[in-house]
Amino acid sequence: MTLPHAFGQQLGIHAIPNFPSTVFVIEEDVLVRTSLESLIQCEGWKPETFASAQGFLARPRPLVPSCLILALYHPHEDSLEVQKQIARERAEMPIIIISDDGHIPTTVQAMKAGAVDFLVKPCRHDVLLAAIRQSLEHSRRILDREMEIQDLRNSYAALTPRERQVMGLVVSGLLNKQVGGELGISEITVKAHRGQVMQKMKANSLPDLVRMAAELEPGRNAIHLA
Repeated sequence: MTLPHAFGQQLGIHAIPNFPSTVFVIEEDVLVRTSLESLIQCEGWKPETFASAQGFLARPRPLVPSCLILALYHPHEDSLEVQKQIARERAEMPIIIISDDGHIPTTVQAMKAGAVDFLVKPCRHDVLLAAIRQSLEHSRRILDREMEIQDLRNSYAALTPRERQVMGLVVSGLLNKQVGGELGISEITVKAHRGQVMQKMKANSLPDLVRMAAELEPGRNAIHLA
């Protein structure tokens, strides 16, 4: 099996350091939007408010930790579909639902549709702020993980075709001599390529390299790169 060349492509996200986390708000009531905007700003976060989901979805993916406060009024099938769409298109962004309907079936439906928290109006500020903090921390972990994977893909893209072959055979468990036999090259040449692979992938050990290969192609028990 081979790792596709797409692994050399970037995820298209670059976290911007020292920029405030962003809290998005979708709320049709302008007075509530303004109140939430002030609350968010007081905590040092950047608010971005929208009157509809369409406006929010038209906004490019943020480059900093973020979460979404989604206000639902008397949730029904249409509003749940909107929530599901947001969850699909912004899978990395935690969604906090605030609703005037606190019935258990509504809560269960919202959570199944991708919400990480469900608050009933009027919700206390300290409760909402705690939910935001938890969601932003979750978003930060996702971004950190994506940056790690992007770095791995960039490192893999820097390997030559031969180095990719050597890496694939090495992480599959073959010894240098066996790798040489497979590729028709000398053991000394294998060692040279292996050294370049370790350096370019920033791997400290063979187990470290095996872990990286598994992360580049998850779900594989044995990985052969070519």
